[in-house]
Amino acid sequence: MKRLVLVVGVGRSGTSLLAGVLGQLGFHIPQPEVTADDTNPKGFGEPRWVVDFHSRLMRRLRVIVFDARPVAFEKTAAVEDAAELRSWLAGELAQADDVVVKDPRVGWFLTLWKRACDGLDVQVGQVTMLRHPAEILTSARKSYGDWQSDASRAAAWLNVMLETERQTRGARRIYIRYEDLLADWRAQMDRAGRVLELPLLTDIAPERAAAVDAFVDPGLHRARTGWEGLDVPERVSTLCDRVWELFVAGPEERAAELDAALEEYRVLYREAEAISQPSVTAVRPRKKAAPPTLRAKIARRLRRLAGR
Repeated sequence: MKRLVLVVGVGRSGTSLLAGVLGQLGFHIPQPEVTADDTNPKGFGEPRWVVDFHSRLMRRLRVIVFDARPVAFEKTAAVEDAAELRSWLAGELAQADDVVVKDPRVGWFLTLWKRACDGLDVQVGQVTMLRHPAEILTSARKSYGDWQSDASRAAAWLNVMLETERQTRGARRIYIRYEDLLADWRAQMDRAGRVLELPLLTDIAPERAAAVDAFVDPGLHRARTGWEGLDVPERVSTLCDRVWELFVAGPEERAAELDAALEEYRVLYREAEAISQPSVTAVRPRKKAAPPTLRAKIARRLRRLAGR
């Protein structure tokens, strides 16, 4: 049996930690990986090919990782590059029975991944990392800079989390809170192993457990904060808090409320777009004047000669 785990979740939510834990427990992380840096000193756990593949598609579609536009999911869902992804994935599955793929962009292309996997004999499961949006925003500001506003990133959290939940509903999936993974990784991996039917997570060898103990560092939970210090409208932060509580309570039992929250967010975004139209128009590049035709050049020259 071949198994693929897709690590889903917003950037800075603990997805790298989860991918690293799965790698220590025997899952194959396709190589080469994105190089670790100061924002993720223990590594990202991201296959370079996947990051480049998703990034290329997102540039083409003009979609960003923290994209707050509901229409952005319509664009990514319409992508049909499944053959290229299927070919790459088949090569990775030929190397190992258990493969994990993590990239903050993967949630934008779940429809594409499903089409790619339909042509392969593989069991697919999704793990979504949960972290309070205020902590994610604080961490994102430090890691990605302030080129994108707190309000925009908060809205993107709503957009991505609610759409991802809707798209994975009924699929083999599980949600793990970041702080729970840091506090007791064994309990969370055992739960994931039972829900997703992953033997590597329910029968852990002592040497692998020791490796994870050395890898998991509770000190990584640096951004412990609320909305104070973040420039987010109250209407957005209130909706974020409500959606967060629904996820913590359990998405499987809160489907109707999550659907209502998604529709509320879509209405909110449409209103914001309508109000901000003059701002968009003001920064839109002006059309360049067409170069003068030969006839216009001759006429202008004749007028100059007549005026002498």
